[in-house]
Amino acid sequence: MDYIDLYESPLGPITLASDGESLVGLWFEQQKYDKATLGACEARPDLPVLLEARRWLDAYFGGKDPGPIPPVNPRGTEFRQRVWRQLAEIPYGRLTTYGEIAQRIAEETGARASARAVGGGVGHNPISIILPCHRVVGANGSLTGFGGGLPRKIALLELEGVDLSKLTVPTKGTAL
Repeated sequence: MDYIDLYESPLGPITLASDGESLVGLWFEQQKYDKATLGACEARPDLPVLLEARRWLDAYFGGKDPGPIPPVNPRGTEFRQRVWRQLAEIPYGRLTTYGEIAQRIAEETGARASARAVGGGVGHNPISIILPCHRVVGANGSLTGFGGGLPRKIALLELEGVDLSKLTVPTKGTAL
């Protein structure tokens, strides 16, 4: 059984999901791959981990570094788990690239990892914002995509005080 709650953010409604102990999902309404990993759900806004996630999001959307993330347990393959652990390490207000994440995974595992494969893992991140996939950009400075939509990615980066002047917005492709 999974437990859910709805959070009203300045960028639109967000569904929070938990397995009872940890967050397993955080999606904007109609986000790509939203709720794909959930089983049967019950509304439980009083669940401690969901209350903790709400406090974290309140601080975040208040323009503050919210500090340590709530407990998370994203569901996915071993490779995607590695990608998502790397996302959790990206500091507030900082950016990294798909290639840099691939390099860190290669160093960790001793096996080559491609930026494209990392992109797939980032794109399927089930706990957006808290596992900050919006902080990942292309090697050429392209903002690429975000499951919640490129305008939200830009808004999240602006909220964190990221200088967007050297970044570019793609004009074609699936990244939009």
